[in-house]
Amino acid sequence: MGVILDSNIWIALAAGALDRKAAAAALGDEPAFISVFTLGELRFGVETCANPAERAPRAAFLRQLESQPALGVSRDTAAAFGVLAAAVKHSGRSPRPRYNDLWIAAQAIEHGYTLLTNNPADFAGLPGLRLARVPRGG
Repeated sequence: MGVILDSNIWIALAAGALDRKAAAAALGDEPAFISVFTLGELRFGVETCANPAERAPRAAFLRQLESQPALGVSRDTAAAFGVLAAAVKHSGRSPRPRYNDLWIAAQAIEHGYTLLTNNPADFAGLPGLRLARVPRGG
C-alpha cells in the first residue's frame, strides 16, 4: 500500500507548521507519495511569491520534492476523477473549485492508497477514498 500526502501536508512541512515526526508517525510503515498536481500547486506558490526571502526556501523545498518520483495521470486516474467529480455534483456542490483535490483523490483511489490530509472536509463523501490525518498537536 502507500499514502499520498495532500498538498496542505507538504505546504505545512515546508513552512515548519507541521512536525516531521508527527507526519512520519501518521504514515506508519507505509511509503509516502507526491502527486504531479501537488507539484504544480507548489510551483504556482513559488512563481507567485513576491517576497524573495520566502521564495528561496519554497523553491529549495520544491527542488527536493521534484527529485522524488511523482504519481502521474493515467486513464484509470481520469476514470476515477470522473466518478468523483460526478459524486460531488450529485451532492449539490460544484466540483470546479476542488479539481486538484479530486485529481489527487482519484490517484489515491487508483493506486489503493490512503490520502493524508489535514482538510478532510475537502474530501467528504468521496466514494472509495480512504482518508487519514495527522493528529492534532502534530
